[in-house]
Amino acid sequence: MAELAFNLLLLVVDAAALFVVWQRNTLPRRVAAAAGVAAAVLVLSMALGQGRFGVMRLWSWALFVHGVLLALGVAIISWRSRRWLAIGYGTLALLLAGVGVDAFLIEPTRLQVSHVALRSPKLKQPTKIVVIADLQTDEVGDYELRTLERVAAEQPDVVLFVGDYIQEFDDAKRRRLFDEFRQLLAAAGLPSSAVMFAVRGNVDPGNWTDLFEGSPVVACENTQSFDVAGLHLTALSQPDSRDVSLRVPAADAFHIVFGHHPDFARGDVRADLLVAGHTHGGQVRLPLLGPIMALSRIPRRWAAGVTQLDGGRTLVVSRGVGMERGDAPRLRFLCRPEIVVIEVAPLETNNAADRATE
Repeated sequence: MAELAFNLLLLVVDAAALFVVWQRNTLPRRVAAAAGVAAAVLVLSMALGQGRFGVMRLWSWALFVHGVLLALGVAIISWRSRRWLAIGYGTLALLLAGVGVDAFLIEPTRLQVSHVALRSPKLKQPTKIVVIADLQTDEVGDYELRTLERVAAEQPDVVLFVGDYIQEFDDAKRRRLFDEFRQLLAAAGLPSSAVMFAVRGNVDPGNWTDLFEGSPVVACENTQSFDVAGLHLTALSQPDSRDVSLRVPAADAFHIVFGHHPDFARGDVRADLLVAGHTHGGQVRLPLLGPIMALSRIPRRWAAGVTQLDGGRTLVVSRGVGMERGDAPRLRFLCRPEIVVIEVAPLETNNAADRATE
């Protein structure tokens, strides 16, 4: 109802603004009309939006629907008297519409497989690690199945699920989604030879481990370590992953510390590889500026991809598979969803390969 009311009221504001421009198409009139619309958007979104994500959702309607209508309206009004102005506003309308179509309809399911290559003298054989972050869905379907099948196709040695799986607050629907997710895990064909671990995200309910019941995935509610496949793995609890002063001691084997939030990377975490999700890469990224927000206590430049930290440590933060649900606008822009494939090779193997190519 809030969205409907917002859009209906804003249509009235749109009509008033276009009437002002139609009466006298001058720069002061256009500026006054734009200021009036902006003020109306601010007041209405604050009055009708539910939380910050709800406000953002209404802003998205204002920009990608009402912004397009207003730009087209000014273009039509200007066509006979100011052709160049009409072309400019028409171009603006097309640009806004194109960004909206990409952000809401194309990019959210345009899954990318990102590859990271690392070397380490601590390994005796190459190891492939696949990271799945932030499936964060309120409907389990073909997209989620394709994602898991893509993971299986990589034939990983290690699969790390780093939190935020189902974002649904209705208990009955959540139970259904849990059942459907377990069925997808069974149908995806994940290799039986892989070791798989999962940690809790901030949207996951108290019974989140039920998602992996009956599967080979080890669900870790609390921080704990494992020695498998020549690796030392430390799975972080959700609170520990948010701890910017976390301390994790070093290990002799190749050490991977993984958790939902990337905040722990600011602590004294003595690992070779640090893995996290949560940020969605910002979900909206702007050219030159990067992510608008990361919702984490890390520098924005750490919010996605690979960051080399001091002490020879590597931080990998996934942009995630899904996106924020609930009242949030369901969009991605210049920030495609991804699974991350990290291939770690023994240092001597890579050196031999380098010599062979010289």
